[in-house]
Amino acid sequence: MRRQITVLFVAATAAVSILAASAGAATIGIYRNGMETATQRARVVKLSGERCRRGGSSHAFRIVVGKRTKECAYRTPVVGRDLEIAATERLLRGTPKDVRRRAFVAVSLRSGGGARYQLAVYPVQRKVQLRKSRTDGRVKYLRIEKKVSSVKGIDRANELRLRAFNVTSGPEKGKCRIRAFVGGKLVADVTDAAAGELKGRASGFSVGSAKNAKGAVASVDDVMIRVPSPF
Repeated sequence: MRRQITVLFVAATAAVSILAASAGAATIGIYRNGMETATQRARVVKLSGERCRRGGSSHAFRIVVGKRTKECAYRTPVVGRDLEIAATERLLRGTPKDVRRRAFVAVSLRSGGGARYQLAVYPVQRKVQLRKSRTDGRVKYLRIEKKVSSVKGIDRANELRLRAFNVTSGPEKGKCRIRAFVGGKLVADVTDAAAGELKGRASGFSVGSAKNAKGAVASVDDVMIRVPSPF
């Protein structure tokens, strides 16, 4: 059995085929974006969000959520089923005080048609949610953790990492094992028997809130995509 991962760049398309591996396999990096240049930031494309403003500095991609918008999500050039995404995200002080507590920063995998796996971190609440969204709008909370010591507050860097690999052998073959980390701390390790519900293949990051997130400001840098190592 083989897995096919397609990496889409601005000027080229590369296909990476790798041997079957278990969900707990080692990984190999195939994409990095440090957001240091305008060219690097231009490779990030908006995935969803009605009113979203983007910008940047010499070291980060900046997102500002506009009026009547709950979330602004952006995708990397990498699409594929079995991926791991890592990113450093900050909820910035420019976020209005009445929005800060309910605001989250997040990374997502298998996004498409409103469905996805998402690791959301709430910097002010020190809370973590691992969520599965379906195309019909329903959301299943695969794991919720509160008072997570590795979650950092306003203006501080939160290192998020989310992995979703299908199991290729054994009694759980065909299921998806999802692992989530914040600051190197494992915050979720679950298996989804209904992984086939998610047909999307986009990978990305976002900032938002369950309610109106108007004014929320976040920065993102050091985005990395990995795949299961064939070695």
